[in-house]
Amino acid sequence: MQRRLPPLNWLRAFEAAARHLSFTHAAEELGLTQAAISKQVKSLELHLKEQLFERKPRSLVLTQAGNAYLPKVREAFDRLAAGTVEVFGRRSGELLTIRVSVGFSTYWLASRLHRFYERHPDIPLRIVSSVWSEDWEDHVDFEVKYGTGRWSGYNVHLLCKESLFPVCSPKLLEGPNAIRDPEDLVNHSLLHVIGYEEGWANWLTAAGYSKLEVGRGQQYDTSVLVFEVAASGYGVALGRRSMAHPLLESGRLVKPFDIDIDGNEAFYLLETQDRAPHAHAEAFRDWILEEVSASDWSLTTKP
Repeated sequence: MQRRLPPLNWLRAFEAAARHLSFTHAAEELGLTQAAISKQVKSLELHLKEQLFERKPRSLVLTQAGNAYLPKVREAFDRLAAGTVEVFGRRSGELLTIRVSVGFSTYWLASRLHRFYERHPDIPLRIVSSVWSEDWEDHVDFEVKYGTGRWSGYNVHLLCKESLFPVCSPKLLEGPNAIRDPEDLVNHSLLHVIGYEEGWANWLTAAGYSKLEVGRGQQYDTSVLVFEVAASGYGVALGRRSMAHPLLESGRLVKPFDIDIDGNEAFYLLETQDRAPHAHAEAFRDWILEEVSASDWSLTTKP
Protein backbone atom coordinates (compact mmCIF):
# COMPACT_ATOMS: atom_id res chain seq x y z
CA MET A 1 0.00 0.00 0.00
CA GLN A 2 1.41 3.38 -0.97
CA ARG A 3 1.65 5.76 1.99
CA ARG A 4 0.65 9.36 1.34
CA LEU A 5 2.96 10.95 3.91
CA PRO A 6 4.04 14.60 4.04
CA PRO A 7 7.79 15.35 4.22
CA LEU A 8 9.35 14.91 7.66
CA ASN A 9 10.69 18.48 7.84
CA TRP A 10 7.15 19.85 7.36
CA LEU A 11 5.95 17.71 10.27
CA ARG A 12 8.87 18.82 12.48
CA ALA A 13 8.07 22.47 11.72
CA PHE A 14 4.39 21.92 12.56
CA GLU A 15 5.12 20.06 15.81
CA ALA A 16 7.58 22.70 17.05
CA ALA A 17 5.30 25.60 16.05
CA ALA A 18 2.32 23.91 17.76
CA ARG A 19 4.33 23.29 20.93
CA HIS A 20 5.52 26.92 21.13
CA LEU A 21 2.51 28.47 19.39
CA SER A 22 5.11 30.60 17.64
CA PHE A 23 6.89 30.33 14.30
CA THR A 24 9.74 32.43 15.73
CA HIS A 25 10.41 30.14 18.70
CA ALA A 26 10.06 27.05 16.50
CA ALA A 27 12.67 28.54 14.14
CA GLU A 28 15.09 29.15 17.03
CA GLU A 29 14.70 25.55 18.22
CA LEU A 30 15.20 24.00 14.78
CA GLY A 31 17.94 26.37 13.63
CA LEU A 32 15.89 27.80 10.76
CA THR A 33 14.45 31.18 9.91
CA GLN A 34 10.94 32.20 10.87
CA ALA A 35 10.10 32.48 7.17
CA ALA A 36 11.28 28.89 6.55
CA ILE A 37 9.08 27.53 9.37
CA SER A 38 6.10 29.48 8.10
CA LYS A 39 6.66 28.20 4.56
CA GLN A 40 6.99 24.56 5.68
CA VAL A 41 3.80 24.76 7.74
CA LYS A 42 1.96 26.36 4.81
CA SER A 43 3.23 23.58 2.53
CA LEU A 44 1.93 21.00 5.02
CA GLU A 45 -1.47 22.72 5.11
CA LEU A 46 -1.66 22.70 1.32
CA HIS A 47 -0.64 19.03 1.29
CA LEU A 48 -3.36 18.15 3.82
CA LYS A 49 -5.88 20.60 2.35
CA GLU A 50 -6.59 21.80 5.89
CA GLN A 51 -5.62 24.90 7.87
CA LEU A 52 -3.69 23.90 11.00
CA PHE A 53 -3.21 27.35 12.58
CA GLU A 54 -5.11 30.58 12.87
CA ARG A 55 -2.52 33.33 12.29
CA LYS A 56 -3.20 36.18 14.70
CA PRO A 57 -1.16 39.43 14.84
CA ARG A 58 1.01 38.31 17.77
CA SER A 59 0.31 34.61 18.20
CA LEU A 60 -0.77 31.32 16.69
CA VAL A 61 -3.86 29.31 17.61
CA LEU A 62 -4.35 25.69 16.60
CA THR A 63 -7.45 25.02 14.56
CA GLN A 64 -9.67 22.05 15.31
CA ALA A 65 -7.82 20.08 12.63
CA GLY A 66 -4.45 21.14 14.08
CA ASN A 67 -5.46 20.05 17.59
CA ALA A 68 -6.55 16.68 16.27
CA TYR A 69 -3.40 16.15 14.18
CA LEU A 70 -0.80 17.25 16.79
CA PRO A 71 -0.98 14.19 19.13
CA LYS A 72 -0.68 11.88 16.10
CA VAL A 73 2.47 13.64 14.94
CA ARG A 74 3.99 13.64 18.43
CA GLU A 75 3.25 9.95 18.88
CA ALA A 76 4.91 9.18 15.54
CA PHE A 77 8.07 11.12 16.51
CA ASP A 78 8.18 9.43 19.94
CA ARG A 79 7.85 5.98 18.41
CA LEU A 80 10.50 6.75 15.80
CA ALA A 81 12.95 7.96 18.48
CA ALA A 82 12.28 4.93 20.70
CA GLY A 83 12.63 2.56 17.75
CA THR A 84 15.94 4.12 16.72
CA VAL A 85 17.39 3.61 20.19
CA GLU A 86 15.94 0.09 20.38
CA VAL A 87 17.49 -1.02 17.11
CA PHE A 88 20.76 0.89 17.14
CA GLY A 89 21.29 1.35 20.87
CA ARG A 90 22.89 4.30 22.64
CA ARG A 91 26.43 3.52 21.46
CA SER A 92 27.80 3.26 24.99
CA GLY A 93 30.92 1.43 23.77
CA GLU A 94 32.06 4.30 21.55
CA LEU A 95 34.10 7.31 22.55
CA LEU A 96 32.00 10.41 23.07
CA THR A 97 33.25 12.69 20.30
CA ILE A 98 33.23 16.48 20.58
CA ARG A 99 34.36 18.71 17.72
CA VAL A 100 35.62 22.11 18.87
CA SER A 101 37.24 25.13 17.26
CA VAL A 102 40.95 25.50 17.96
CA GLY A 103 40.51 28.80 19.79
CA PHE A 104 37.71 27.66 22.09
CA SER A 105 39.44 24.40 22.96
CA THR A 106 42.74 26.21 23.72
CA TYR A 107 41.48 29.18 25.70
CA TRP A 108 38.34 27.82 27.36
CA LEU A 109 37.88 24.05 27.26
CA ALA A 110 41.40 22.75 27.98
CA SER A 111 41.72 24.31 31.44
CA ARG A 112 38.36 22.88 32.54
CA LEU A 113 38.41 19.33 31.17
CA HIS A 114 40.05 17.96 34.32
CA ARG A 115 36.84 18.71 36.20
CA PHE A 116 34.84 16.59 33.78
CA TYR A 117 37.25 13.66 34.19
CA GLU A 118 37.18 14.03 37.97
CA ARG A 119 33.39 13.80 37.94
CA HIS A 120 33.13 11.15 35.22
CA PRO A 121 36.36 9.08 35.28
CA ASP A 122 34.73 6.25 33.32
CA ILE A 123 33.58 8.35 30.36
CA PRO A 124 36.21 8.49 27.59
CA LEU A 125 36.18 11.59 25.38
CA ARG A 126 37.55 12.20 21.91
CA ILE A 127 38.19 15.92 21.31
CA VAL A 128 38.78 16.77 17.65
CA SER A 129 39.47 20.11 16.01
CA SER A 130 36.99 21.65 13.57
CA VAL A 131 39.94 21.77 11.15
CA TRP A 132 39.25 18.05 10.54
CA SER A 133 35.60 18.69 9.69
CA GLU A 134 35.02 16.11 6.97
CA ASP A 135 37.11 13.36 8.58
CA TRP A 136 34.82 13.15 11.63
CA GLU A 137 31.49 14.08 10.06
CA ASP A 138 29.85 10.69 10.82
CA HIS A 139 31.22 10.35 14.37
CA VAL A 140 30.54 13.68 16.08
CA ASP A 141 28.14 13.69 19.04
CA PHE A 142 28.58 17.36 19.98
CA GLU A 143 30.09 20.34 18.23
CA VAL A 144 31.06 23.70 19.73
CA LYS A 145 30.52 26.12 16.88
CA TYR A 146 30.71 29.87 16.43
CA GLY A 147 27.89 31.65 14.64
CA THR A 148 24.39 33.07 14.97
CA GLY A 149 22.82 29.90 16.39
CA ARG A 150 20.79 28.94 13.32
CA TRP A 151 21.69 25.42 12.24
CA SER A 152 19.13 22.86 11.11
CA GLY A 153 19.31 19.25 12.27
CA TYR A 154 20.73 20.06 15.73
CA ASN A 155 19.62 20.82 19.24
CA VAL A 156 21.37 24.14 19.89
CA HIS A 157 22.47 25.52 23.29
CA LEU A 158 23.94 29.01 23.72
CA LEU A 159 27.20 28.86 25.69
CA CYS A 160 27.79 32.56 26.33
CA LYS A 161 26.88 36.03 25.17
CA GLU A 162 29.70 37.52 23.12
CA SER A 163 31.37 40.92 23.17
CA LEU A 164 34.22 42.26 21.05
CA PHE A 165 37.08 44.61 21.97
CA PRO A 166 40.67 45.36 20.85
CA VAL A 167 43.56 43.60 22.60
CA CYS A 168 47.31 44.08 22.26
CA SER A 169 50.64 43.53 23.95
CA PRO A 170 51.36 45.82 26.94
CA LYS A 171 54.39 46.98 24.94
CA LEU A 172 52.08 48.90 22.57
CA LEU A 173 50.92 51.13 25.43
CA GLU A 174 54.41 52.68 25.62
CA GLY A 175 56.76 54.54 23.29
CA PRO A 176 56.27 57.18 20.58
CA ASN A 177 53.39 55.28 18.91
CA ALA A 178 51.68 54.31 22.17
CA ILE A 179 48.00 53.46 21.89
CA ARG A 180 45.96 55.85 24.00
CA ASP A 181 42.71 56.19 22.03
CA PRO A 182 41.23 54.47 18.97
CA GLU A 183 42.67 57.07 16.58
CA ASP A 184 46.13 55.72 17.43
CA LEU A 185 45.24 52.43 15.73
CA VAL A 186 46.25 54.07 12.45
CA ASN A 187 49.88 53.53 13.51
CA HIS A 188 49.46 49.78 14.05
CA SER A 189 48.50 46.70 12.03
CA LEU A 190 44.99 45.36 12.54
CA LEU A 191 44.96 41.57 12.90
CA HIS A 192 41.97 39.77 11.36
CA VAL A 193 40.59 36.25 11.86
CA ILE A 194 39.16 34.71 8.70
CA GLY A 195 35.66 33.24 8.95
CA TYR A 196 33.93 35.51 11.46
CA GLU A 197 30.96 37.53 10.22
CA GLU A 198 31.78 40.29 12.71
CA GLY A 199 35.18 41.93 12.85
CA TRP A 200 37.06 45.20 12.91
CA ALA A 201 34.53 47.01 10.72
CA ASN A 202 31.80 46.36 13.30
CA TRP A 203 33.92 47.53 16.23
CA LEU A 204 35.28 50.66 14.51
CA THR A 205 31.78 51.70 13.40
CA ALA A 206 30.30 51.17 16.86
CA ALA A 207 33.19 53.04 18.48
CA GLY A 208 32.75 55.98 16.11
CA TYR A 209 36.02 55.52 14.18
CA SER A 210 34.71 54.12 10.90
CA LYS A 211 37.04 56.38 8.87
CA LEU A 212 40.03 54.21 9.76
CA GLU A 213 40.97 51.86 6.95
CA VAL A 214 39.65 48.52 8.14
CA GLY A 215 41.39 46.48 5.45
CA ARG A 216 44.87 47.23 6.74
CA GLY A 217 46.86 44.49 8.39
CA GLN A 218 47.11 40.71 8.17
CA GLN A 219 44.61 37.85 8.07
CA TYR A 220 44.90 34.51 9.89
CA ASP A 221 42.69 31.44 10.03
CA THR A 222 42.63 30.87 13.82
CA SER A 223 42.21 33.06 16.89
CA VAL A 224 45.13 31.22 18.49
CA LEU A 225 47.55 32.49 15.87
CA VAL A 226 46.13 36.01 15.94
CA PHE A 227 46.42 36.24 19.72
CA GLU A 228 50.00 34.97 19.65
CA VAL A 229 50.96 37.53 17.00
CA ALA A 230 49.31 40.27 19.07
CA ALA A 231 51.08 39.10 22.24
CA SER A 232 54.40 39.37 20.41
CA GLY A 233 53.75 43.09 20.00
CA TYR A 234 53.03 43.10 16.27
CA GLY A 235 49.58 44.50 15.71
CA VAL A 236 46.23 44.77 17.49
CA ALA A 237 43.72 41.91 17.53
CA LEU A 238 39.99 41.95 18.09
CA GLY A 239 39.36 39.96 21.25
CA ARG A 240 36.25 37.95 21.99
CA ARG A 241 34.95 37.58 25.51
CA SER A 242 34.71 33.79 25.24
CA MET A 243 38.43 33.33 24.53
CA ALA A 244 40.43 36.40 25.58
CA HIS A 245 40.01 36.04 29.35
CA PRO A 246 43.07 33.82 30.12
CA LEU A 247 45.38 36.00 28.04
CA LEU A 248 44.14 39.15 29.74
CA GLU A 249 44.38 37.52 33.15
CA SER A 250 47.99 36.47 32.51
CA GLY A 251 48.92 39.97 31.31
CA ARG A 252 50.17 38.78 27.92
CA LEU A 253 47.42 40.89 26.35
CA VAL A 254 45.66 44.02 27.59
CA LYS A 255 42.63 46.03 26.54
CA PRO A 256 43.98 49.42 25.38
CA PHE A 257 40.55 51.08 25.84
CA ASP A 258 37.36 50.17 27.61
CA ILE A 259 35.08 50.05 24.57
CA ASP A 260 33.26 46.74 24.20
CA ILE A 261 30.48 46.04 21.69
CA ASP A 262 27.91 43.28 21.86
CA GLY A 263 28.33 40.57 19.25
CA ASN A 264 25.57 38.87 17.28
CA GLU A 265 27.70 35.72 16.97
CA ALA A 266 28.58 33.43 19.86
CA PHE A 267 29.70 29.91 20.70
CA TYR A 268 26.96 27.29 20.76
CA LEU A 269 26.85 23.62 21.71
CA LEU A 270 25.31 21.62 18.87
CA GLU A 271 23.86 18.17 19.47
CA THR A 272 23.09 16.13 16.37
CA GLN A 273 19.53 14.89 15.85
CA ASP A 274 20.11 12.42 13.03
CA ARG A 275 21.62 9.54 15.00
CA ALA A 276 20.95 7.65 18.22
CA PRO A 277 22.27 9.62 21.24
CA HIS A 278 25.41 8.45 22.97
CA ALA A 279 24.85 6.91 26.39
CA HIS A 280 26.99 9.63 28.00
CA ALA A 281 25.72 12.58 25.97
CA GLU A 282 23.59 13.94 28.80
CA ALA A 283 26.51 13.89 31.24
CA PHE A 284 28.72 15.98 28.95
CA ARG A 285 25.93 18.38 28.02
CA ASP A 286 25.04 19.01 31.66
CA TRP A 287 28.69 19.47 32.60
CA ILE A 288 29.62 22.02 29.93
CA LEU A 289 26.45 24.07 30.50
CA GLU A 290 27.21 24.08 34.22
CA GLU A 291 30.79 25.20 33.56
CA VAL A 292 29.60 28.02 31.31
CA SER A 293 27.13 29.17 33.94
CA ALA A 294 29.90 29.26 36.58
CA SER A 295 32.52 30.93 34.36
CA ASP A 296 34.10 34.19 35.44
CA TRP A 297 33.70 36.40 32.39
CA SER A 298 35.13 39.54 34.01
CA LEU A 299 37.79 41.17 31.86
CA THR A 300 40.97 43.07 32.68
CA THR A 301 41.44 46.52 31.19
CA LYS A 302 44.71 48.35 30.73
CA PRO A 303 46.46 49.56 33.90
